Amino acid sequence: LIYGGCTTYVAALAVEKLVKSGFEFADYPNLVRLNPNIPWKSRGNGAVALRIYADEPLKPFSLVVETLRQSYAREDLKNQPGIVAFKGVLPSEIKSYALRALFDVVEVEEVERLVERHGVLSYWEKGKRGLIGALAAIGLTLDQDYTFELLTYRTRENYGKKRKVRYESVVEMDRVTKPLTFNNLDYAAKRLLITPHGPDPVLYGVRGETPEVLLVAKELIKADEPIERWIIFRTNHGTDMHFVKKFKVSELRPYVSAVVEGVVVKPPKTIAGGHVIFRLADETGEVDVAAYEPTGELRKSVKELIVGDRVEVYGGVKPPRENGVLTINLEKLITLQLVEKTITLNPKCPKCGKRMKSEGKAKGFRCEKCGLRLRNAEKEVVKLDRALEEMGIYLASPKAHRHLTKPKQRYGLEKRGEPFKLIEKWHEP
Repeated sequence: LIYGGCTTYVAALAVEKLVKSGFEFADYPNLVRLNPNIPWKSRGNGAVALRIYADEPLKPFSLVVETLRQSYAREDLKNQPGIVAFKGVLPSEIKSYALRALFDVVEVEEVERLVERHGVLSYWEKGKRGLIGALAAIGLTLDQDYTFELLTYRTRENYGKKRKVRYESVVEMDRVTKPLTFNNLDYAAKRLLITPHGPDPVLYGVRGETPEVLLVAKELIKADEPIERWIIFRTNHGTDMHFVKKFKVSELRPYVSAVVEGVVVKPPKTIAGGHVIFRLADETGEVDVAAYEPTGELRKSVKELIVGDRVEVYGGVKPPRENGVLTINLEKLITLQLVEKTITLNPKCPKCGKRMKSEGKAKGFRCEKCGLRLRNAEKEVVKLDRALEEMGIYLASPKAHRHLTKPKQRYGLEKRGEPFKLIEKWHEP
């Protein structure tokens, strides 16, 4: 029996109620992030699936709906929370839909058809947009790569106040647990990445490869405020799961998360705000690629590209600008094939070693130091070192990572659907 929910906090409350009602979990709650480039998404574009053993879906479904209704802030006019429930083997049609929700634009009408066709129980408030994520959450079973996140929640009186998490304790936690935890801090910016900045109930969230390492991390982090509850989710954070589809340039559409291979045809240029843009082409067309100032290290890497380099770019597609050309907001760059970078210099004087000066077109060269003239000397082509490496992977600075961005330290730690079992204590209460 599988559930899609709206927020992690409502999910944590629902877990407590389901466990108290005697339901057994088949998996950790699944927290999935969907296509991050949808402009009308919720902030993190996340959804939660609760997978439990049950004889019939109505009782647990009603319990989760009741939890939502009791805790949902109805004054938040943008929110359209949705809940769905399905019992049995997931239809392949729902799985395919869920995979598309990672990178494409999905309409409510498609979800309505699937819900009706497969007898899915559903509940929504103010609009059905929340059903998009809920149905996608149950369809994404995270049977390839996945990670875990331990989320802690604040007591209500601290909502909206500055979070009191000790920076040095997170530095120590990072030292002890890496590489099995990731994106804890941005050392260059001296910034905590485990604490959100909004008024939501989350105090901090630690991401890692196993539930066990997250429990170690929790013991090391020192907070000067109480924790109301905590829970471990199995997630697609840090997996690059939104980059599952490779596009030709002619196939690109606004808001998709795309992987495109092509050749640099216009060199990088820096525009107002410090953003860097270059033009990429394949056999079907051209697209602009933008590395924005907050991406930090990625922007510096993009500046090193030259015309002729073959690269693979990963990012979200923005609608066309006045010139009709689409733009990819760059999240990741792989350099497939780099051309030689050269400069042309006047020849050196064979007599004294100084660079000679051109006398004019087809008139040869003259040494200003010793006066030697050479009529037939040729310019010297010098090969320069490239700052980029072939088959190099270039990412934004950690502070600019999205939920789904796979950080450098996870390369080589990817899972391949390995089985797991729930640890004894994965939530409190």
